[in-house]
Amino acid sequence: MSSGQPKKIKLCDGSFMPLLGQGTFNLKVATSGRSQEILEEAIDTGYRHLDTAIAYLNEVDVGKAVRSKIQQGVIKREDMFIVSKDVGDEIFPKKDGKILTTDFDYVDVWKGMEALKASGKVKSIGVSNFSIPQLERLLSVAKVPPVVNQVELHPYLVQSDLIKYCKSKNIVLTAFFPFGSPDKPKELHTGETDPEKLLEDPVVGKIAAKHKRTPAQVLLRYHIEQDIAVIPKAINSSQIQENIKVFDFSLDEEDMRVLKSLNRGWRGASFEDMKTHRFYPF
Repeated sequence: MSSGQPKKIKLCDGSFMPLLGQGTFNLKVATSGRSQEILEEAIDTGYRHLDTAIAYLNEVDVGKAVRSKIQQGVIKREDMFIVSKDVGDEIFPKKDGKILTTDFDYVDVWKGMEALKASGKVKSIGVSNFSIPQLERLLSVAKVPPVVNQVELHPYLVQSDLIKYCKSKNIVLTAFFPFGSPDKPKELHTGETDPEKLLEDPVVGKIAAKHKRTPAQVLLRYHIEQDIAVIPKAINSSQIQENIKVFDFSLDEEDMRVLKSLNRGWRGASFEDMKTHRFYPF
């Protein structure tokens, strides 16, 4: 039974993207191999935005879930906004335990993405983890501007300057790790400044109690209030239902002020292995 479809936001190329999506990072591990089943249930519940990547190793599951629901008559392909990310020919190649980087310039990569859009193989093109200087450089040469910048955002990592800049350039932001990614693999843990305990923050809990909602719903609504898309990863039926029920309440100005006051600059995804890369964004 569908819980209704999330609100959409218009992108600068005229397409519409649902503000709430289902994230899939580490989904196969978190669901003990039940990725396709979870994604099918999400579609049944009303999700029309699925986020994946080559590096997540689950694009096949996403495709199977979408095809299954099309065959069942639940959706048409054009109903779905599916996001993926390209990282090149090989996923994070390593030598002597260290990630190997290339001399590729992201501006050249962008030209290839513009060609893909021109060919009709993709509807919209965007970027992920781009800083303001990187966006400025890209926009100075791009024939087609990015419609989205997908970055880590949550009350422990507010990034007000980046939000303001992207809005000024009509680039929609998508927030990943909205809960601080408490279940990410141990090798990706960032130590004492890891935002993994965000869901347990008493300030978040107090606001949740005020609205008779869960901390997760408050953290998702925090982004919706700012017209920022958000892609939490639900791993079971309860979370699928919980995450989508964020369009029938609002956070007031004081709620937002208090949540933003939690800012600590803590990242759950700092990409430490990439620090020596000339285009490292942080």
